Amino acid sequence: MLRRTLLLASALLLAACQKSGPERLAFKGIDLTGADYARALNLTDQDGRARSLADFKGKVVVVFFGYTQCPDVCPTTMAEVAEVKRSLGADGDRVQGVFVTVDPERDTASLLKAYLGSFDPSFVGLRGSEEQTRAAAKEFKVFYAKVPGKAPETYTMDHTAASFIFDTEGRVRVYARYGAGAQPLIDDIKLLLAEK
Repeated sequence: MLRRTLLLASALLLAACQKSGPERLAFKGIDLTGADYARALNLTDQDGRARSLADFKGKVVVVFFGYTQCPDVCPTTMAEVAEVKRSLGADGDRVQGVFVTVDPERDTASLLKAYLGSFDPSFVGLRGSEEQTRAAAKEFKVFYAKVPGKAPETYTMDHTAASFIFDTEGRVRVYARYGAGAQPLIDDIKLLLAEK
């Protein structure tokens, strides 16, 4: 009897521990549930407003670090996030695209606004000083570096090509690598939207 009671108590304790955090879901991307990074993002948006991840609570947020003069990865990623929003119908309003520039030298607020507006007018562009950009990239473990061009103004930026997906409570949950297409994003976002 004592053994049965101890087993039952252990099972209940284990069940309680497992329910304390976000549930493990079968993501197509890399599961980051419980990660100790990508917890804060405090920069200024394309309208000059100070923004943080808390501003988007209640939505699934897709954060991508890039730059507006990127020839392929950045526009492809933003087009995929826009496609995800459209494909979800009314649930698309519960998805927020956030683009963080790693090139604040050229990516002015007005340029970010025009660039993101060409994909989806609800997308938010974030920028900061060089120091703030470095701090945000460090918090997300994102790599970026300037690659000189033939003229000083024709440089490009090498950068991490992936998106970070946050649940409606503002916790990072998925690392979505570039090149997988929109469908894995759709699948992972649907899982997070359905989560209780």
